Amino acid sequence: MREFVIKSLDVLVWIVAMVIVIVGVGAGFMALGQGQSVGLAFIIGGPIYAIVFAGAFFILIGTYNNTKRTADAIEKLASR
Repeated sequence: MREFVIKSLDVLVWIVAMVIVIVGVGAGFMALGQGQSVGLAFIIGGPIYAIVFAGAFFILIGTYNNTKRTADAIEKLASR
């Protein structure tokens, strides 16, 4: 069950990151279409924010996977 939750979180982070990029870029182009120069900030900032958002979660997921592998290796060594 724990692995299912972690893998689901991984998929959810990808989906949310893609939505952030699409909404940010879309809002940026809409703002540019209305003559607002702040749209350029959305076009550049949306993907950057998505990278930071997803990166933070992937670091947490990676830490979990590393801890699990280390615990498994220690258990294997202890059983010798």
